Amino acid sequence: MRKQLIIFLLAMLTPLLAHSDVIFPAPLKAGDRIAIVAPSGHVERHYVDEAVQVIREQGYEPVVYPTVDMHTGQFSGTKQQRLADLRSALTDPSIRAVLCARGGYGMVHLLDSLATLDLAADPKWVIGFSDISALHALLSSKGIASIHSPMARHIGRGMNHYENQSLFRILRNDFPAYNFEPHPLNHTGDAEGKLLGGNLAVLQALIDTPYDIIQPGTILFIEDVDEPVYKVERMLYQLKLSGVLGKLNGLIVGQFTGYKPDPNHASMEAMIAEVLSDYPELPVAFNAPVGHVEANLPLVESSTVRLHVSPTRVTLRPR
Repeated sequence: MRKQLIIFLLAMLTPLLAHSDVIFPAPLKAGDRIAIVAPSGHVERHYVDEAVQVIREQGYEPVVYPTVDMHTGQFSGTKQQRLADLRSALTDPSIRAVLCARGGYGMVHLLDSLATLDLAADPKWVIGFSDISALHALLSSKGIASIHSPMARHIGRGMNHYENQSLFRILRNDFPAYNFEPHPLNHTGDAEGKLLGGNLAVLQALIDTPYDIIQPGTILFIEDVDEPVYKVERMLYQLKLSGVLGKLNGLIVGQFTGYKPDPNHASMEAMIAEVLSDYPELPVAFNAPVGHVEANLPLVESSTVRLHVSPTRVTLRPR
């Protein structure tokens, strides 16, 4: 009996020791409440209603906050209204996860106010991507894991989509391993480190702030939408000139969508490969299914992962 107890305790403690510097929110259980907030841009209500149905079908109680129905300029509500909703969701002990309904712009307005909260005392899983990358960066600065993931519109498509299946697996403390197709621009190699990243333009705007997550030793993932090739090149050159690009443990290049043809480069990927040509030893995986695309795989920010890039496959798995 004693031996069985020791084995049980070791099984419970091993994940905690592997991420000893990171706080992971508790796994969700049946009946837990998931807040749905709109901390950035205005969201179309029907997307939220469809996500609500899926959340209910998964055994959880969705709680829709007022900003979901607000529309102030390009934002959902005013700065004060958006802050009030997000603060309430993040500090309500009955809420176990917070789904950001959509991105857009505006999360940066709330960072300093949210930073004053003791979010580590009762952490919730925060879900979202795009502009929500700024919120993930804040949580990372406090040592709290979060989920870079599809939001209301994608969740509402239902559970026959692998990315939604993966999201709810993560919420239940079952972190998936992913296999990506190889890409001719990849840099082969193996890396281990803390997984951090998101929308490149959002993250680049946080450099040299308390929420700067582009740091040496990390496995960084990046994506973006509607950014010209030259602007992305300029962002990458900032990372190169600062010295941080060459000090990453690994790089995952997600989807860069909605850009126009560029006279200087055949594609966005070709430009990125040229910038990375000075770092042949840096493991790099191109064309990862992450970003403003239908198949946007959820990634656990601040988790420790292993990246393997070979000529025949790419794997990303929790440590």
